[in-house]
Amino acid sequence: MSRLLTLTVLLAAGAAGACTIPTYEPDPVSVYQWERRQQAIEREQAERERLCRITKDEDPRKDELCRGVPGVES
Repeated sequence: MSRLLTLTVLLAAGAAGACTIPTYEPDPVSVYQWERRQQAIEREQAERERLCRITKDEDPRKDELCRGVPGVES
């Protein structure tokens, strides 16, 4: 009985952990921080576009990788 209870508690804790609140990231306060943030966003977008461009059409991840990429029909 205690094993069943322990298993139930562990499963409930794991399910609760999957629904966590996103980490808060404060807004940059200096020009340098804003510039670094913008550069990071541009790098992420360029990487997303690159992955979309090199992924084959028959790959099941193609739709997910190309979602939000300008110039690509979804």
